[in-house]
Amino acid sequence: MLCLVPTPIGNLEDISQRSLRVLMEAELIFCEDTRVTKKLLNLLGERNNLDFSNKEYKSFHSHNEDKILKTLDKETFTKNVVYVSDAGMPCVSDPGATLVEFCIQNEIPYDVLPGANAILTAYAMSGFAHTTFSFYGFLDHKGVSRASKLDDILNDDKLSILYESPHRLLKLLEELSIKDPNRTIFLAKEITKLHQNSYKDTSLTLFNKFKDINIKGEWVVVIKPKETIGFNLDLNDIQSLDIAPKIKAKLIAKMTGQSIKDVYQKLLEN
Repeated sequence: MLCLVPTPIGNLEDISQRSLRVLMEAELIFCEDTRVTKKLLNLLGERNNLDFSNKEYKSFHSHNEDKILKTLDKETFTKNVVYVSDAGMPCVSDPGATLVEFCIQNEIPYDVLPGANAILTAYAMSGFAHTTFSFYGFLDHKGVSRASKLDDILNDDKLSILYESPHRLLKLLEELSIKDPNRTIFLAKEITKLHQNSYKDTSLTLFNKFKDINIKGEWVVVIKPKETIGFNLDLNDIQSLDIAPKIKAKLIAKMTGQSIKDVYQKLLEN
Protein backbone atom coordinates (compact mmCIF):
# COMPACT_ATOMS: atom_id res chain seq x y z
CA MET A 1 0.00 0.00 0.00
CA LEU A 2 0.93 3.67 -0.04
CA CYS A 3 1.28 5.77 3.08
CA LEU A 4 1.74 9.55 3.03
CA VAL A 5 3.85 10.65 5.98
CA PRO A 6 4.11 14.29 7.14
CA THR A 7 7.57 15.40 8.22
CA PRO A 8 8.61 18.11 10.70
CA ILE A 9 8.40 21.70 9.45
CA GLY A 10 11.26 22.71 11.72
CA ASN A 11 11.41 21.00 15.09
CA LEU A 12 12.49 17.37 14.73
CA GLU A 13 10.55 16.44 17.89
CA ASP A 14 7.31 16.94 15.96
CA ILE A 15 7.67 13.58 14.19
CA SER A 16 5.19 11.08 15.65
CA GLN A 17 6.01 7.58 16.84
CA ARG A 18 3.57 6.27 14.26
CA SER A 19 5.37 8.13 11.47
CA LEU A 20 8.72 6.75 12.61
CA ARG A 21 7.29 3.22 12.62
CA VAL A 22 5.85 3.57 9.11
CA LEU A 23 9.15 5.00 7.83
CA MET A 24 11.05 2.10 9.40
CA GLU A 25 8.71 -0.40 7.74
CA ALA A 26 8.95 1.34 4.35
CA GLU A 27 10.74 -0.48 1.54
CA LEU A 28 10.36 2.25 -1.09
CA ILE A 29 10.25 5.96 -0.22
CA PHE A 30 9.12 8.49 -2.82
CA CYS A 31 10.56 11.90 -1.93
CA GLU A 32 10.14 15.43 -3.15
CA ASP A 33 13.95 15.63 -2.87
CA THR A 34 15.88 12.46 -2.01
CA ARG A 35 18.80 14.46 -0.58
CA VAL A 36 16.54 16.31 1.86
CA THR A 37 14.76 13.13 2.94
CA LYS A 38 17.98 11.15 3.45
CA LYS A 39 19.40 13.97 5.59
CA LEU A 40 16.19 14.14 7.63
CA LEU A 41 16.08 10.39 8.21
CA ASN A 42 19.74 10.36 9.24
CA LEU A 43 18.96 12.99 11.87
CA LEU A 44 15.84 11.17 13.03
CA GLY A 45 17.79 7.91 13.13
CA GLU A 46 20.49 9.40 15.34
CA ARG A 47 17.93 10.90 17.74
CA ASN A 48 15.78 7.76 17.98
CA ASN A 49 18.43 5.04 17.57
CA LEU A 50 16.93 3.87 14.27
CA ASP A 51 18.56 2.72 11.03
CA PHE A 52 17.03 3.96 7.76
CA SER A 53 19.97 2.96 5.54
CA ASN A 54 18.29 -0.05 3.87
CA LYS A 55 15.60 1.95 2.02
CA GLU A 56 15.08 2.50 -1.69
CA TYR A 57 14.60 6.18 -2.51
CA LYS A 58 13.02 7.66 -5.64
CA SER A 59 12.33 11.30 -6.45
CA PHE A 60 8.72 12.37 -7.03
CA HIS A 61 8.13 16.08 -7.49
CA SER A 62 6.14 18.55 -9.59
CA HIS A 63 8.57 18.34 -12.53
CA ASN A 64 8.74 14.55 -12.90
CA GLU A 65 5.49 13.21 -11.40
CA ASP A 66 3.78 12.54 -14.75
CA LYS A 67 6.81 10.59 -15.96
CA ILE A 68 7.05 8.57 -12.73
CA LEU A 69 3.32 7.77 -12.68
CA LYS A 70 3.63 6.14 -16.10
CA THR A 71 6.17 3.68 -14.65
CA LEU A 72 3.94 2.58 -11.76
CA ASP A 73 1.56 -0.34 -11.55
CA LYS A 74 -0.14 -2.38 -8.82
CA GLU A 75 2.99 -4.47 -8.47
CA THR A 76 4.86 -1.39 -7.20
CA PHE A 77 2.55 -1.25 -4.19
CA THR A 78 3.00 -4.85 -3.10
CA LYS A 79 5.86 -3.25 -1.14
CA ASN A 80 5.44 -0.86 1.76
CA VAL A 81 5.57 2.44 -0.14
CA VAL A 82 5.82 5.82 1.56
CA TYR A 83 5.66 9.34 0.17
CA VAL A 84 7.16 12.36 1.97
CA SER A 85 7.55 15.95 0.86
CA ASP A 86 10.50 18.05 2.03
CA ALA A 87 8.62 19.34 5.09
CA GLY A 88 5.07 19.22 6.39
CA MET A 89 1.97 17.54 5.01
CA PRO A 90 2.15 16.10 1.47
CA CYS A 91 -0.43 17.48 -0.99
CA VAL A 92 -0.75 20.80 0.90
CA SER A 93 1.16 23.21 -1.32
CA ASP A 94 3.43 20.22 -1.96
CA PRO A 95 3.39 17.26 -4.40
CA GLY A 96 1.56 14.02 -3.66
CA ALA A 97 -2.02 14.52 -4.86
CA THR A 98 -1.43 12.76 -8.21
CA LEU A 99 0.02 9.78 -6.37
CA VAL A 100 -3.10 9.58 -4.22
CA GLU A 101 -5.33 9.87 -7.30
CA PHE A 102 -3.34 7.05 -8.95
CA CYS A 103 -4.13 4.84 -5.96
CA ILE A 104 -7.82 5.76 -6.04
CA GLN A 105 -8.13 5.07 -9.76
CA ASN A 106 -6.29 1.73 -9.49
CA GLU A 107 -7.95 0.58 -6.24
CA ILE A 108 -4.65 0.56 -4.37
CA PRO A 109 -5.01 0.96 -0.59
CA TYR A 110 -3.46 4.09 0.89
CA ASP A 111 -3.37 6.02 4.13
CA VAL A 112 -2.43 9.55 5.23
CA LEU A 113 -0.88 10.12 8.64
CA PRO A 114 -1.64 13.33 10.58
CA GLY A 115 1.22 15.62 11.45
CA ALA A 116 2.97 18.96 11.24
CA ASN A 117 1.21 21.59 9.13
CA ALA A 118 2.08 25.29 8.92
CA ILE A 119 -1.40 26.41 7.81
CA LEU A 120 -3.34 25.00 10.75
CA THR A 121 -0.63 25.99 13.22
CA ALA A 122 -0.70 29.61 12.03
CA TYR A 123 -4.52 29.58 12.01
CA ALA A 124 -4.54 28.52 15.67
CA MET A 125 -1.83 31.06 16.54
CA SER A 126 -3.59 33.99 14.87
CA GLY A 127 -6.28 34.61 17.47
CA PHE A 128 -8.93 35.13 14.79
CA ALA A 129 -12.23 33.58 15.86
CA HIS A 130 -13.42 32.87 12.31
CA THR A 131 -14.23 29.21 11.68
CA THR A 132 -13.61 29.16 7.91
CA PHE A 133 -10.60 30.09 5.81
CA SER A 134 -9.31 30.05 2.24
CA PHE A 135 -5.77 28.83 1.52
CA TYR A 136 -3.96 30.53 -1.37
CA GLY A 137 -0.50 28.92 -1.17
CA PHE A 138 2.23 31.08 -2.72
CA LEU A 139 1.01 33.99 -4.85
CA ASP A 140 2.42 34.61 -8.32
CA HIS A 141 5.51 36.80 -8.12
CA LYS A 142 4.15 39.60 -10.28
CA GLY A 143 1.74 40.59 -13.02
CA VAL A 144 -2.01 40.80 -13.46
CA SER A 145 -2.63 37.40 -11.87
CA ARG A 146 -0.94 38.51 -8.63
CA ALA A 147 -2.92 41.76 -8.47
CA SER A 148 -6.16 39.90 -9.23
CA LYS A 149 -5.48 37.30 -6.54
CA LEU A 150 -4.78 40.00 -3.97
CA ASP A 151 -8.12 41.58 -4.81
CA ASP A 152 -9.78 38.19 -4.33
CA ILE A 153 -8.11 37.85 -0.93
CA LEU A 154 -9.15 41.31 0.24
CA ASN A 155 -12.73 40.68 -0.89
CA ASP A 156 -12.93 37.20 0.63
CA ASP A 157 -15.54 36.80 3.37
CA LYS A 158 -13.34 34.14 5.01
CA LEU A 159 -9.89 34.31 6.58
CA SER A 160 -7.19 34.14 3.90
CA ILE A 161 -4.01 32.16 4.58
CA LEU A 162 -0.98 32.18 2.30
CA TYR A 163 2.73 31.44 2.30
CA GLU A 164 5.39 34.04 1.57
CA SER A 165 9.15 33.97 1.20
CA PRO A 166 11.45 36.42 3.03
CA HIS A 167 12.30 38.04 -0.31
CA ARG A 168 8.71 39.02 -1.07
CA LEU A 169 7.13 39.58 2.34
CA LEU A 170 7.81 43.32 2.30
CA LYS A 171 6.35 43.60 -1.20
CA LEU A 172 3.19 41.84 -0.03
CA LEU A 173 2.87 44.11 3.02
CA GLU A 174 3.35 47.18 0.82
CA GLU A 175 0.66 45.99 -1.61
CA LEU A 176 -1.75 45.26 1.24
CA SER A 177 -1.03 48.60 2.92
CA ILE A 178 -1.87 50.44 -0.30
CA LYS A 179 -5.03 48.47 -1.05
CA ASP A 180 -6.34 48.33 2.54
CA PRO A 181 -4.11 50.03 5.14
CA ASN A 182 -6.40 49.22 8.07
CA ARG A 183 -6.84 45.49 7.36
CA THR A 184 -5.66 43.33 10.28
CA ILE A 185 -2.85 40.94 9.34
CA PHE A 186 -1.22 38.12 11.32
CA LEU A 187 2.31 37.03 10.42
CA ALA A 188 3.97 33.83 11.65
CA LYS A 189 7.70 33.40 11.07
CA GLU A 190 9.63 30.11 11.07
CA ILE A 191 6.91 28.07 12.80
CA THR A 192 8.34 25.47 15.25
CA LYS A 193 11.91 26.64 14.58
CA LEU A 194 14.42 28.38 16.84
CA HIS A 195 13.55 31.88 15.62
CA GLN A 196 9.76 31.46 15.59
CA ASN A 197 7.95 34.76 16.01
CA SER A 198 4.58 36.29 15.26
CA TYR A 199 3.09 39.75 14.68
CA LYS A 200 -0.48 41.01 14.46
CA ASP A 201 -1.43 44.54 13.40
CA THR A 202 -2.78 46.56 10.50
CA SER A 203 -1.14 46.11 7.12
CA LEU A 204 0.19 49.69 7.15
CA THR A 205 1.69 49.36 10.63
CA LEU A 206 3.35 46.07 9.72
CA PHE A 207 4.73 47.50 6.47
CA ASN A 208 6.28 50.43 8.34
CA LYS A 209 7.68 48.03 10.94
CA PHE A 210 9.33 45.72 8.40
CA LYS A 211 10.51 48.14 5.72
CA ASP A 212 13.76 48.98 7.49
CA ILE A 213 14.76 45.52 8.73
CA ASN A 214 16.42 42.50 7.11
CA ILE A 215 13.60 39.98 6.69
CA LYS A 216 14.58 36.31 7.04
CA GLY A 217 12.79 32.98 7.29
CA GLU A 218 9.62 31.48 5.85
CA TRP A 219 6.31 33.16 6.61
CA VAL A 220 2.63 32.31 6.91
CA VAL A 221 0.28 35.25 6.42
CA VAL A 222 -3.28 35.28 7.80
CA ILE A 223 -5.55 38.09 6.60
CA LYS A 224 -8.77 39.12 8.31
CA PRO A 225 -11.87 38.82 6.10
CA LYS A 226 -13.55 41.81 4.54
CA GLU A 227 -16.12 43.26 6.88
CA THR A 228 -19.65 43.22 5.52
CA ILE A 229 -22.40 45.58 6.57
CA GLY A 230 -25.99 44.39 6.47
CA PHE A 231 -27.11 41.56 4.22
CA ASN A 232 -25.22 40.29 1.20
CA LEU A 233 -26.93 40.77 -2.15
CA ASP A 234 -27.25 37.85 -4.56
CA LEU A 235 -27.81 37.94 -8.32
CA ASN A 236 -31.60 37.84 -8.00
CA ASP A 237 -31.47 40.90 -5.74
CA ILE A 238 -29.43 42.81 -8.32
CA GLN A 239 -31.59 41.77 -11.26
CA SER A 240 -34.76 42.91 -9.50
CA LEU A 241 -33.44 46.39 -8.71
CA ASP A 242 -35.10 49.30 -10.51
CA ILE A 243 -31.86 50.92 -11.69
CA ALA A 244 -30.31 51.84 -15.04
CA PRO A 245 -29.22 48.77 -17.09
CA LYS A 246 -25.64 50.02 -17.35
CA ILE A 247 -25.29 50.24 -13.57
CA LYS A 248 -26.99 46.87 -13.14
CA ALA A 249 -24.61 45.35 -15.72
CA LYS A 250 -21.58 46.67 -13.83
CA LEU A 251 -22.82 45.15 -10.56
CA ILE A 252 -23.58 41.76 -12.10
CA ALA A 253 -20.24 41.72 -13.94
CA LYS A 254 -18.44 42.47 -10.68
CA MET A 255 -20.19 39.58 -8.93
CA THR A 256 -19.85 37.00 -11.69
CA GLY A 257 -16.62 37.91 -13.50
CA GLN A 258 -18.45 38.29 -16.82
CA SER A 259 -17.71 41.21 -19.11
CA ILE A 260 -19.89 44.31 -18.60
CA LYS A 261 -20.65 44.38 -22.33
CA ASP A 262 -21.99 40.79 -22.36
CA VAL A 263 -24.12 41.32 -19.26
CA TYR A 264 -25.50 44.61 -20.61
CA GLN A 265 -26.46 42.95 -23.89
CA LYS A 266 -28.30 40.16 -22.06
CA LEU A 267 -30.20 42.72 -19.97
CA LEU A 268 -31.31 44.54 -23.12
CA GLU A 269 -32.45 41.28 -24.73
CA ASN A 270 -34.59 40.50 -21.70
